[in-house]
Amino acid sequence: MSVTLSKNASKGHEQMLISQEQEAKINEVRKLIGSLSDKASVYCSDASISRYLSSRNWNVQKGAQMLKLSLKWREEYKPEEICWEDIADEAATGKMYRSNYNDKHGRTVLVIRPRNQLNTKTIQGQIKYFVYCMENATLNLPPHQEGMVWLIDFQGLSLSNISLKLARETAHVLQEYYPGRLSLAVMYNAPMIFQPFFKMVKPLLDTKTYNKLKFGYSGDRKTKKMMEDLFDMDKLESAFGGKYDIVFDVNKYAERMKEEDKKIATFWTRAKTLSSIPQQNNPSLDSIKLDADSDSSGMEKIDCSLVANSGQNLMAN
Repeated sequence: MSVTLSKNASKGHEQMLISQEQEAKINEVRKLIGSLSDKASVYCSDASISRYLSSRNWNVQKGAQMLKLSLKWREEYKPEEICWEDIADEAATGKMYRSNYNDKHGRTVLVIRPRNQLNTKTIQGQIKYFVYCMENATLNLPPHQEGMVWLIDFQGLSLSNISLKLARETAHVLQEYYPGRLSLAVMYNAPMIFQPFFKMVKPLLDTKTYNKLKFGYSGDRKTKKMMEDLFDMDKLESAFGGKYDIVFDVNKYAERMKEEDKKIATFWTRAKTLSSIPQQNNPSLDSIKLDADSDSSGMEKIDCSLVANSGQNLMAN
């Protein structure tokens, strides 16, 4: 079918043609990256490759190069091996944590409070904790979602909490090693002192990342509607206009994360076995769901399961 005919075709058929084109490019990337290690083969699902391609506007050469650099980083940095004990000091103040609620689309939520970054001693330590949170949030995404939500609470922000170097490193890690994993970032109650800093940060963000940032303010009707559309207000924290009053308890959070660390470690241990299965049958990061049921104490009972979804189905989400 010619390009002209495809434009006149039904919407469903046109989507099918696009999917076939994308699949061909995914296969081209696989040829360019060559043989992979056990963990890398599990990481490189069709859905994962499609995120790298999408980040580079579906340019095969650029997408493959980006993925190669990411795989090199994962091999050296070993983000999947970071555990709670490695980052406990960074997590102590509750400056970043995975909430025990998702948005209405099922996306995992990371809560970020810049005012609580006073315990950060090194950029390296902060980035390590950021990576830990990204890995955990990613592995807790439901099969039909590829991206997470950030809720950034700027209440009480001071100039001492702001670091351009940290912002630069965070933006680099997010955009180069976790493409497509951020669906939305709500910047809540950003004060006037943040504006000049944001002007310096803006050039560090690619267009796709920048477009995912939304500013919101207490008492603003548009913000209220946005949050109501996104969240169950009974579960959403009061700091973001919800009805749920919560105080971060690092001890409870530590127990929750330690349990999840065990499940994640088990999965990556199985990667060697899974890599021996033909590629098209391999479960991947995009087909994992760490089910969590919160109890009244804020703890979670976690069940790690491998859900049989193909990369092609995930790519269509």
